[in-house]
Amino acid sequence: MSSWLGSPWAVGLALVVVALASWAGTGIVLRLLTAWRVYDEPNHRSSHTQAKPRGGGLAIVPVLLVAWVAAAISDSQHDMGFWLLVTGALLLAAISWADDVRPRPASLRFGVQVAAVALGFWFLRPEMLVFQGLLPLPADRAAAALLWLWFINLFNFMDGIDGITAVETVTISGGLATIAALTFGWSLGTFIAAVPAAAALGFLYWNWAPSRIFLGDVGSVPLGYLLGWFLIIFAANGFWEAALILPLYYLADASLTLAKRALRRERLWQAHREHFYQRAVQHGFSHAAVAGRIAACNTILVLLAVWAATGRPWSAPGIPLALALLAVAGLLFMLANQRPPAAGPRSTPPQP
Repeated sequence: MSSWLGSPWAVGLALVVVALASWAGTGIVLRLLTAWRVYDEPNHRSSHTQAKPRGGGLAIVPVLLVAWVAAAISDSQHDMGFWLLVTGALLLAAISWADDVRPRPASLRFGVQVAAVALGFWFLRPEMLVFQGLLPLPADRAAAALLWLWFINLFNFMDGIDGITAVETVTISGGLATIAALTFGWSLGTFIAAVPAAAALGFLYWNWAPSRIFLGDVGSVPLGYLLGWFLIIFAANGFWEAALILPLYYLADASLTLAKRALRRERLWQAHREHFYQRAVQHGFSHAAVAGRIAACNTILVLLAVWAATGRPWSAPGIPLALALLAVAGLLFMLANQRPPAAGPRSTPPQP
C-alpha cells in the first residue's frame, strides 16, 4: 500500500482536490450544456418550472473515476474486479448521456445495466455471500443482482428536485467511508468509498436550490451503480445492517411509491409526481427545505449505520435498524402530511 493512503491528512487533502475538481468541472460542463442546448424541459409531471441544463454527471463521474484510477495505480492495485467495475460505470455513463441527449429504448438501457452488474460481480469471491448464507450461491448472486438493478433505477427515479441526489450520495458515501476507516483503517478502500461524497459536494454548489444544472441520467445512473456496488460489498463482508440502513430513505420512498402505483395498475415506468419528497414540494415546501430534511434524516442514518457496523458505543444487533426504520417512517410521514407555516398578515405601518 502506498504511504499516502495510510495518512488521514493526505487522504483528506486528496478529497479536497476531488471536490474542487468536481466544482470546477461542473462549471465548465454547465457552459458546454448551455452552448449545446441540452436542457431538461419542465412538464406537468416535473417538480421544476424552468428549463435548465441537464448532464452534470459529465463532470462528477469522470472526476470520480479518475480519482479512483489514480489511487488504484498509486497503490499498485491490479484486481480485475476493480477495473471491470470502472468499465461498467463508463458503459452506463455513455448510454445514459446518449439518453439525456435523445431518449433511447428502455430495453437497450436495461441491457447495458445488466451487463454492468455482471461485470461488477467479478469482484465477489464465492465465499462472499450477500445474504449471509441464507441462500445458496446461485440464488444469492441472482437476488443480489436484482437488488442492484433496482437500486440503480431507484437512484435515477429519485433524482427529481434540487440537491436531493447529491445529498444522498454524500451521506451514503460518507457513511461507507467512516465505517471503512473505523474498521479497516486508512486504505485504498476507505479512499474510494469517500470519493463519491467529495465529488458530490463539489457538484452540490451548482445543484443546491435554486439549481443552475441538473445531474441527468449520466450522473444518477452511474452513481447508483457504484454506490450499489459498495453496499453489496459491505453486506457480503458481514455489514448487512449498515448496508441496509445507509440508503434506507431512498429505498423506502421509491419502493413504497412503486408498490402503490402497482396496486393501482399504473404504468410503473411512466414519469409521475407521487414520491414523498415530490408531495412535500406540492404542499409548498421549497426544494432546499425538503433536501434539508432528507439530509437531517440521513445524518441520523449514518450514525446508526456506524453503530451497527462497529458496535459502538455497545453491541446491539437489530436495534440500529429498528431505530432507522422509525426515523425514515417519521420523515416519510412528515413529507406526505406536513404543510409549511402560513405567512402571517402584513403589519400596517402607523400613519402620521
